[in-house]
Amino acid sequence: MEKQYLMAVDAGTGSVRAVLFDTEGNQLGCVQQEWTHAEDPRFPGSMDFDWRHNWDLASSCIRGVLAETGIDPKAVAAVSTTCMREGIVLYNAAGEEIWACANVDARSNDEVAELIRMDPELEKEVYRISGQTYALGALPRILWVKNKMPEIYEQVRTVGMFNDWLIYKLTGVLAVEPSNGSTTGIFDLQSRSWDPEIMRKVGLKDDIFPPVAECGQVIGTVSAKGSADTGLAEGTRVVTGGGDSQLGCVGVGVVDPGQAAIFGGSFWQYEFNTPSGKTDEHCRVRVNCHAVPGMWQYEALAFKPGLTMRWYRDAFCQEECRLAKEKGTDPYQLMNEQAEKIPAGCYGMMCTFSDVMNFIAWRHAAPTFTNFDFDAEKYNKYTFYRAIMENTALIARGHMDLVRESTGSMPTEVVFAGGASKGDVWCQILADVLGLPVKVPVVREATALGAAIIAGYGAGIYSDISSASRRLVKWARVFEPDMEAHQVYDRMYGVWRKVYDAQLALSDAGITRYMWAAPGLQ
Repeated sequence: MEKQYLMAVDAGTGSVRAVLFDTEGNQLGCVQQEWTHAEDPRFPGSMDFDWRHNWDLASSCIRGVLAETGIDPKAVAAVSTTCMREGIVLYNAAGEEIWACANVDARSNDEVAELIRMDPELEKEVYRISGQTYALGALPRILWVKNKMPEIYEQVRTVGMFNDWLIYKLTGVLAVEPSNGSTTGIFDLQSRSWDPEIMRKVGLKDDIFPPVAECGQVIGTVSAKGSADTGLAEGTRVVTGGGDSQLGCVGVGVVDPGQAAIFGGSFWQYEFNTPSGKTDEHCRVRVNCHAVPGMWQYEALAFKPGLTMRWYRDAFCQEECRLAKEKGTDPYQLMNEQAEKIPAGCYGMMCTFSDVMNFIAWRHAAPTFTNFDFDAEKYNKYTFYRAIMENTALIARGHMDLVRESTGSMPTEVVFAGGASKGDVWCQILADVLGLPVKVPVVREATALGAAIIAGYGAGIYSDISSASRRLVKWARVFEPDMEAHQVYDRMYGVWRKVYDAQLALSDAGITRYMWAAPGLQ
């Protein structure tokens, strides 16, 4: 039998890439293009998505990875897609894109305030049905289009997500799948489908929803136009994909109830699998459909750990950057070697940036370092650097506690993937703070592998998603917790929560600036 290959197209916040795998999960090639989402100067907080230019970039990535690997396009058994979640595309009656925004678009402050005035209890009602609040959902954004661009709103006939938009460009078929569709806040978690009643409650069109197709379903084949654009063979199967975090879980083997993963990048996501789509009584934590049919996920997000690390490196570690360039290594590696010498707890120093998630009133205090002394030997730049890592791990502890309060369950181990998992120090700190083994997979950027597994399932290469995931995921290392360090962090956690509450009160009073606050809360 001729060898077959699987392709994933991954539309992230900062870039789009096409990745080619063999059927054993080995990555053979990857071509990536960075993209940006410009703010419309008329609308502060906006994050426009340029569908024409961005499709050209996506197409060039597909063509590029086929050229890089020399694979015959006819040997690609199936293609699937994944993307940043929450971004939406609006289409007219002819199926043409007429408006789109990326994931953390924050232009709809007025609309959130309008929704709250309309019905102060509606957000909680929407959350209990959909697992979403107004913070990242589509409801305020579509209302924004109605209010601010009525001529566009009048033309709207369909709404879709970015991974489905990629499939639409390849096949001409538009359908939305539950893992990303559920992030709109217009889905019923239990039925894993649209709930038009949510739109009717706020006076929006209730008939703009495409069909729903579960992840792993063959939705169509590459059209003549899709083939001409990308170099894929016409007739290649295209399989419904999913949201980046959910497919990341498939790519690291987190496919069964009670399993958990943390993805460490610019933002950190804690994902916990559950066979129930029941929401949190206090509306504090997000609930999404998993890419595995019949499974849901509690999700808690930490804002900007990766961006905080990048800021600290660029602002204070120029010497490490210079040395790393000389030695041909990563400056973080040099920083980690010094941070490892700092004892657990950083001599009592701590910092605040992202809070433990409170989805219904989501805001973060001004970034702060506190409780340090003027002892240069103890409180040097590596202590501050380690404090950022410890702070992020404390947030992860808070998220695990939060989900346990909602579900009554905790994982027995955690999978850690993404850029933050590349350094052993952060992995060990996470294990020590959680008091649990932390498993790091070989493929740390796992979202594309998850999409490839979904593609292989749709093509009939794998009998089911979960068993394929368990078979293909390989482990690089397991970090066991140091229980003495765990006790230090256990004591520190309660203090850190009180410090954060005090810092948040300063921002709530307008004395300091929020690092970030959801639309309608500033």
